[in-house]
Amino acid sequence: MKNIDSKNHVTGKSVYVDDIPVQTGTLFGAVFGSPIAHGKIKDLDLSEAEALEGVEKIFTYNDIPGRNQIGGIIEDEPLLAENEVHFIGHPVAIIVAKSEIIARKATKLIKIDIEELEIITDPRVAQQKGHLLTPPRTFKMGNISNEWEKCESIFEGKVEIGGQEHLYIETQGSYAYPIDNGSIKIHSSTQGATLVQKMAAQILGLPMHRIEVDVARLGGAFGGKEDQATPYACMAALASFILQKPVKISLHRLDDMQMTGKRHPYSCDFKIGFSKDYKILAYQTKMYQNGGAANDLSPAITERTLFHSTNCYFIPNTEVTVYSCKTNLPPNTAYRGFGAPQGMFVIESAIAKAACELNVSRRMIQEKNSLKENDLFQYSQIAENVNIGNCFKEANKTYNIEQIEKEIEEFNSQNTNYKKGMSIMPICFGISFTKTPMNQARALVHIYQDGSIGISTGAVEMGQGVNTKMIQVAAKVFSINTNRIKIESTNTTRVANTSPTAASSGADLNGNALLIACNKLLERLIETAAKMLSCNYTEINIENETVLKNSKKTEISWEQLIETAFLDRVCLTENGHYATPIINFDKSKETGHPFAYHVYGTAIITVTLDCIRGTYEFDDVNIVHDFGNSMNTTIDNGQVEGAVVQGIGWTTMEELAFAKDGRLLSNSLSTYKVPDIYSVPKNIRITALKTEGPELALLRSKAIGEPPFMYGIGAYFALTKAIRAFNSNYKLDFDTPMTPEKVLMRLYQE
Repeated sequence: MKNIDSKNHVTGKSVYVDDIPVQTGTLFGAVFGSPIAHGKIKDLDLSEAEALEGVEKIFTYNDIPGRNQIGGIIEDEPLLAENEVHFIGHPVAIIVAKSEIIARKATKLIKIDIEELEIITDPRVAQQKGHLLTPPRTFKMGNISNEWEKCESIFEGKVEIGGQEHLYIETQGSYAYPIDNGSIKIHSSTQGATLVQKMAAQILGLPMHRIEVDVARLGGAFGGKEDQATPYACMAALASFILQKPVKISLHRLDDMQMTGKRHPYSCDFKIGFSKDYKILAYQTKMYQNGGAANDLSPAITERTLFHSTNCYFIPNTEVTVYSCKTNLPPNTAYRGFGAPQGMFVIESAIAKAACELNVSRRMIQEKNSLKENDLFQYSQIAENVNIGNCFKEANKTYNIEQIEKEIEEFNSQNTNYKKGMSIMPICFGISFTKTPMNQARALVHIYQDGSIGISTGAVEMGQGVNTKMIQVAAKVFSINTNRIKIESTNTTRVANTSPTAASSGADLNGNALLIACNKLLERLIETAAKMLSCNYTEINIENETVLKNSKKTEISWEQLIETAFLDRVCLTENGHYATPIINFDKSKETGHPFAYHVYGTAIITVTLDCIRGTYEFDDVNIVHDFGNSMNTTIDNGQVEGAVVQGIGWTTMEELAFAKDGRLLSNSLSTYKVPDIYSVPKNIRITALKTEGPELALLRSKAIGEPPFMYGIGAYFALTKAIRAFNSNYKLDFDTPMTPEKVLMRLYQE
């Protein structure tokens, strides 16, 4: 089945927040943010801005009728700054005016006097000064202190991992307006409708049932709208509630880049020890996570980093510690992979350094230490249905790794100014929210009298194709044509207490809830059909919109069946509730079974490097991916392709730069570069590993959103191989992204 949204997307008919027809009298908001990164507010002069014709009202924290707090995990983030500001762009006031132009003009008329305080942007400095968002967390396995003396070789190193701007096409935005009985309706570009509902209720001092949040779709998110859509929805709701008028806030791209958090940068130290036969005996790392000025989702991202710090390898003795450091940058937040890419990059760097120093193949170390069935993860979950070994075998069989290596060696021997490099990037990614209570979902299904169907779930469509998969679920259960089914917007009134569409679990959680609801309805319909045909329930099934008795067609069509059921007063509406079984995690012991299943895969990435200019082209990304039993190969392959390119962008070109005073230097698309059509790999080939999918995956089709992002890590190591082929003096280092400037410096390193 093709993505149901494709035509409307490419013809511009899809409706986003900014496309919603505005009501008469709608006002427009703009945010005034702090001009400095840290300081105490001594004076705020709004008089000149308030006097501007067209300005309706300027809101500060004093205008908040409820609690000035939007921290989702830890309550450390006010909606509007009170006495201190903690990053450049920290929201201080909301200007509401008759037009966006007037509102934005008014922001320049606000005068603020701030007593500057110490500014910290480096997470290591923050840790040294004791500025932590939460206490450090450590995963341990075995007894690492006794293992170092048993190691034949030990390697240590430092890793610097850059952040990443989400750069969703649709910026943060919201439209709020009053509805009956003192309630507020919010159209928000958010991955987490319930979080917006909860925080807006808290800001306004209202019960949650007075807040209705509706999400039609997002123009991209990648995690950036899981928590960080919330403040802008709350701002619109606050202004609408106080003024009793519709209010719209849609951020300008430059404001969005300046004010919102990014992927967390990390600074890390590692130590790794090997036996004579290259088995990893011990691995230790300290990671300094740059969390920004407030917690946001940093505690959960810390946890995911810990979970994936050994990637797909079994290491009997580990000690991995993450410090979540408070700095004067916008609060960093969720981004595709959610901390796992950073953890994986460090272990891959440690293996790369060892391979380089020992003069052996990195691939050999990777394969020798790969997880096997019943191995133990650091967090005590037993590895089951482990497919990483099969991914390596299939990759070699399909793409002939040794032949690729031979061709690269021949090319490099014949060319002076161009060199090729190759790397293997295996992955292992756990599927589930790491906070157990979040692994639940609901679905609401209506079958209408004419046989058409309306479906509401908590899943938010943001380009990943989840709506299409939901239609597939219902069509499969009822055996009807997909054009009978409509997916409604995500709405907190129809489906309450939703988890955000994140953690690659949107299809699994909501699809399984939908499956439960549809199967309950199907049972009733089969009972109705059995009654119509005066036969036993077990003799009936529905196939291709026709009732079958003992596998033979009858005269009863889908429409007739529904009409009869309605006339018999059979309930044609059903709710489905799904909570992922098995999973659990005890944070006090850092042990448990946090994941429903794991996704595995292997990518072979090759690059050609121009050694005069430092520029490069990725030739091939050849992938073997563990899809389980993919329910939609078109959508799933598209997700792999997009994730790979985004991962390559993170490790090679997307350089997020801040000045020491906390100013974002890469603050526009002229200074922040993302992969375009000319920088994507020439070929991306995807082979599905033949395997039976896990029972807990939706229709045994494994989650797809985040795991392929990690393949992009291999791009970095392919580049380092090409650099070393040109300059044998290059001392392998780990500092993402590997931009052409950095490449050039390393090509001529003495």
